[in-house]
This record gives sequence, C-alpha cells and structure tokens, in this order.
Amino acid sequence: MKLLTARHASTLSLTMLVWLFGAACGDGASAALDSGGGDGPSADAQNNPPNPAGLGPAPVDLGSTTSGASPVSYVLLAKTGITNVTGSMITGGDLGLSPAAASFITGFSLMSTSTVYSTSASVSAPGKIYAADYTPPTPSNLTTAVLAMETAYRDAAGRTNPDFVNLASGNLGSRTLAPGLYKWGTGVTIPLDVTIAGGANDVWIFQISNDLDLSSATQVLLSGGAQAKNIFWQVAGTVTVHANAHFEGIILCKTGITLQTTASLHGRAFSQTLDAIDNNAITAP
Repeated sequence: MKLLTARHASTLSLTMLVWLFGAACGDGASAALDSGGGDGPSADAQNNPPNPAGLGPAPVDLGSTTSGASPVSYVLLAKTGITNVTGSMITGGDLGLSPAAASFITGFSLMSTSTVYSTSASVSAPGKIYAADYTPPTPSNLTTAVLAMETAYRDAAGRTNPDFVNLASGNLGSRTLAPGLYKWGTGVTIPLDVTIAGGANDVWIFQISNDLDLSSATQVLLSGGAQAKNIFWQVAGTVTVHANAHFEGIILCKTGITLQTTASLHGRAFSQTLDAIDNNAITAP
C-alpha cells in the first residue's frame, strides 16, 4: 500500500469536508472546492515534486527578477512578435522579443532612448522594451530568457501523476479549484467565472493539451490568499482572453496568446510565437 504524502493527505482531508458538506446540503454545494470527481489525486510524486512551502506541486522556476536574462523580468515575452492594436498599459516589468527584431513589435510607438532598449507610453517606467536586434547585452540576454521560458514550459508540461485528470471535461465555469496539478487531454473553456482558492504559498499547475479560452466578461478569481505568481497555465494550443475578461496567472504557451479589447491580465504572457494585445491592462504579479 502506498503512503500518502502530506500534500495528498491535505487534499483528501479537504475532499472529505467537501463530501460531508455536500451530503448535508444536497446539490447546492457547487461552490465547494472541486475534488475532481472520479479523477482523484495520485499518491505518486514522480517528476511532480511537492511544494516545500504549501499545498500543490513545486512552482515552475522562472528565475530572478534582477536579470534581463530571466523570464520573470518580463511581463510579455515572445519569439515572433508582440502587437498592440491600441491603448494598453503594461506595469511591473519589461517586454521582450527574440529572435524576431524590433520591427515585429507594433502599436507601441517605440521611443529609442538607448541602442540597448526602447521605451513606450504603454509600458510603465521603469519597464523597457527589448528586441533581438538591439545592441549587447540585449541579444544574449533575450536568447537566455527565451531558452529559460521554453525550459519552464517543458517543466510544467512534464510534471506527471496529476492530482486531477480531465476535470469537468475541460469546462471550468463556476468551479472552485484547490491547489494541485491538473491535466486535460483536450482544450479548456471558462464560460463562467472560476475561482482559484488556496493560501499565499500554494501552487497550481494546469496542463492543457489544446486551447484555453476565457469567455467575454468572465473572470478568473482568487480567494484565500492565492497569488497569481503561483498559478501556471501550460497550454499547448492557443490562449484567448476575450473582451472585458480578467485572467490571473503565468501563461506558458506553446503557440499564440491573444488578449481581446479591454481584457486584463494579472500575471505574465509567455508565448513561443505571438503576443497580441488590444487596449489591455497587464500587471506583473
């Protein structure tokens, strides 16, 4: 018989409380933390190290905020382009693009105050904009940051023995999600508000094999002290945050990320192709 880890024991205890509450209240307990239905937590931890500071898996390493060669220095980081239709305000970090050149950063009215970086009214100071064709050390820093971004994606995608598998067939509307590793063999849709509930040091990793779609005027909400910096969305397909919606967490996307008109993001958008934004408020966690 396999011994339960402390992480899984906590999850099972929470599940038992949810079951007791549901038994007492009938089907009205929909706001309770999801246990994943029949897809419960695995007792194994192969390639899924536990979080040393709280519940859920160990966080994905994004490096140090003090280095331009680190992904966490950037709010938006992409490889083929970063486009801004109009407006937008990026706060709390830099924009980075590599291996594409600065000509593929559009809609920001770049101001060249240095050959190493540019600035923009759409990027709150001291945030800067970096591209692969700027002068050293920018090209090497960006190469290192993009490689680290790809490593972070592989780390998140490679975690095994998830706590929850194919939860709600990928429809997270009205769900409340406990800390843990979640895996879907399909895309994920969020047609109604979803709540991520846990403590300040708890971690969530969402492995999504296809697209992630957050509907218009829908929100990803945090409760209990949960922090966007500890929420990782690994998406093999595209990510679309529709108009007037609000998203929380670090997006690690194999393809493109689109924030439609007046959507907002509290987190980071790391794309291995294009980041496309349109009059968005984007704030680093």
